[in-house]
Amino acid sequence: MNEKEILKKIQRIEIFTDRLVNTVFAGEYESVFKGQGITFDEVREYQVGDEIRTIDWNVTARMGQAYIKKYVEERELVMMLVVDMSASTSFGSIPETKAEIAAEIAALLAFSAIKNNDKVGLICFTDTVEHYVAPRKGRRHVLRVVRDILHFQPKQPGTNIEEALTFTDRVLKPHSVVFLISDFKDAGYEKQLRLTSKQHSLIAITLQDRREVELPNVGLVELADAESGETIVIDTRSEQARQLYKEINQRADAERRQIFRANQIDSIHIRTDEPYVKPLIRFFRQRAARS
Repeated sequence: MNEKEILKKIQRIEIFTDRLVNTVFAGEYESVFKGQGITFDEVREYQVGDEIRTIDWNVTARMGQAYIKKYVEERELVMMLVVDMSASTSFGSIPETKAEIAAEIAALLAFSAIKNNDKVGLICFTDTVEHYVAPRKGRRHVLRVVRDILHFQPKQPGTNIEEALTFTDRVLKPHSVVFLISDFKDAGYEKQLRLTSKQHSLIAITLQDRREVELPNVGLVELADAESGETIVIDTRSEQARQLYKEINQRADAERRQIFRANQIDSIHIRTDEPYVKPLIRFFRQRAARS
């Protein structure tokens, strides 16, 4: 996309996500991601029914009548969007690529966070961390994050989730919220996934194109691995070949889900040819119910 197309898409994303945040997501987000404890707010006069243990005896002694300490939830959190920008995310059998869908999802999450006065940061990775935006507040900052995802041009084709999460742990304070958005075409990241989940609230969002699940009957097709460059020719007229392709991908999907379950990682599975709002809402409501 050129600069003009990017600006137009950002405007469209902003309008779309703003409506969703104001009607649905801000409340869902706040109900799931609460602050890390309470903090002192003010002292006020004691009222019948107040908890006696909250009386501030020093102020009470000075003023000659009972005063209590009032506390509020320490609301502010940091959300880090860790977005896979490897070559495989540039694929799309629909008008939008996986990377573009990732930008839209990131915008929705980010606008929900700033609506609740939280900070938002960004990590774009391939087989190394290529771009980092420190967490900040504000609408302008979120628009910059969305633009960076849409404008991003990866230098490397591969995927290294382990390195991305290691970097995340290094730059974030504990108890942050981390959304890992990827197609998870990688291996060997399970240990680091577990370590990151112990420090932060980690949610894995898997993006999958329909053609990564099954192939149509369209004759001879050359499939290329965007990251390794390897190619293979499949005769999609063969039902056996199509079925084998489907089974291989279903097996990989099942293995990934098992990794998430074994490590107690919350996950959201999103097909790029289907609306992503429903699975996001379902996740928030299920997690809120657990809380």
